[in-house]
Amino acid sequence: MRAAKQPIEIWFDFSSPYSYLASERIDELAAKYDRRGKWRPIMLGAAFKASGLPLLLTVPLKGEYSKRDIERSARFLGISYKFPSKFPLASLAAARGYYWLHGQDCNRARVFAHAVFRAYWVDDRDISELPVVLDIVAGLGIDRDAFTAAIATPEIKDRLKQETDAAIAKGMFGAPYFMVDGEPFWGADRLPQIEKWLATGGF
Repeated sequence: MRAAKQPIEIWFDFSSPYSYLASERIDELAAKYDRRGKWRPIMLGAAFKASGLPLLLTVPLKGEYSKRDIERSARFLGISYKFPSKFPLASLAAARGYYWLHGQDCNRARVFAHAVFRAYWVDDRDISELPVVLDIVAGLGIDRDAFTAAIATPEIKDRLKQETDAAIAKGMFGAPYFMVDGEPFWGADRLPQIEKWLATGGF
C-alpha cells in the first residue's frame, strides 16, 4: 500500500500581507501534487520577538520597497488586494476562532480563514475588532454566541499559544512559513520553489 504524502504545513498571521497572497494559491498548488495544506495561524509578533527582527514595513527604505513589492506581487498573481487603513493589527479573535472551527470541520475553518483574509486585505475591515469577526462568522452561518464563548476558553487560548511556540521551535521567524517534507520555505515568493520541490521530490 502506497504511503500517504505528507501535508504542506503553513504557518501564517491574518495580518501578514504575504500570508494573504500565499493563502490564495497554496491549496491549489498542493492539490496539483496530491497534497493537502495544513493551515496553522500564529501570532507573528511572538516570532519577531524571538528572532529580534522588526516589522518589515517599519524598516527605513526596505519598508517602502516592501509595500510596493506586495502590491506588485498581488498584481502578478492576479489577486485582489488593497493595503488596509489600519496596519499592523492583532488578529487574536480570528486565529483562536480558526482553531475552534478546525476542531469541528476543517473545510469550514478554511472558508473562514479565506473570509477573514479577504475582509482585511480586500475590503479594509478591521479584523482586530471582535464585532467585525463576528459579522464574518454570521455571514458563514456560524453561531456568533458559540464562537464568542469558544474563543474565550482557556483551551482555545492555549492552543494558539502552543501553535505559535511550536512554529518558532521549527524555525519560523516570519510569515508565511511552509514546511514541505521537512524542508522550510519562507515567503509567498517561494511558491515556485515549493512547486518544483513537489514536482521533483526535492532538489
